[in-house]
Amino acid sequence: MFPEPRCIWDLKAELGEGPVWLERDRSLFFVDIVGCQLHCLRPDTGERQSWPTPSRPCLIVPVEGGGLLCGLEDGLREFSPAGGFGPLHRVEPSLPENRLNDGYVDAEGRLWFGTMHDPETAATGSLYRLDGLTTPIRPRPVDRGYTVSNGPAIDPVRHRLYHNESSTRHIFAFDLSPEGRLSNKRTFATLECGFPDGLTLDAEGTLWVGVYDGGCVRRFRPDGSADGAVELPCSQVTKLAFGGPDLRTAYVTTGRKGLSATALEGQPLAGGLFAFHVDVAGPPQHLFRP
Repeated sequence: MFPEPRCIWDLKAELGEGPVWLERDRSLFFVDIVGCQLHCLRPDTGERQSWPTPSRPCLIVPVEGGGLLCGLEDGLREFSPAGGFGPLHRVEPSLPENRLNDGYVDAEGRLWFGTMHDPETAATGSLYRLDGLTTPIRPRPVDRGYTVSNGPAIDPVRHRLYHNESSTRHIFAFDLSPEGRLSNKRTFATLECGFPDGLTLDAEGTLWVGVYDGGCVRRFRPDGSADGAVELPCSQVTKLAFGGPDLRTAYVTTGRKGLSATALEGQPLAGGLFAFHVDVAGPPQHLFRP
């Protein structure tokens, strides 16, 4: 049993996403994709900061040596709270209907991220691996054919990468080599209700899945069997991240995109940032090596 999630920031994000814990700053960063905002919460002090973004932000990861790397709809930009956003590194300039979506940094400092078809009608998205920033950048496509890509997340013990095709409710698993090659793609789990969004693993290899239009975070054991769910008081649950001094606070982003006035009356905290305590810690957040 888990404590009931409590709303710790009722910011009413249109589409809250991508939470990451930065131990060096003892801060949680996340984005509002539709609202074009980057947000930061420092739980120790309660301090909150927000910055407008040049275009829709889709992911945020910390960078080795300081600052962050922000994935915007059309590419990647470095960001620092003091200096703002750096130059744009375009990812798929030949696919104007695509945008970036979710991302993950592995223990080697590589960024794994997906692109998706923004109208959500064509399978033009891909999963990429980026080994560093160059001009121009050279992300390596490692899997193709996604309409709405989400995740990814890596289990270093089982040498496994998870990634979602949200439009079909599928969570895929791949075997992952030390060099970053993927093989043996298979269906790990399929949701019957709601759509799998962001993915996070805890220290035991349990997969936590934000369920968009499902109002919960679902858990899956490494063998793919269901392991319960944590219900939230809003339907658009997007992603969970572990943070706090012992990595046992689960932070969950949510949205309110497209909800009717009637729906919002029934879920007034939609778009808020939630938190609850867990017994099994999450892994430390890795840093991208530019």
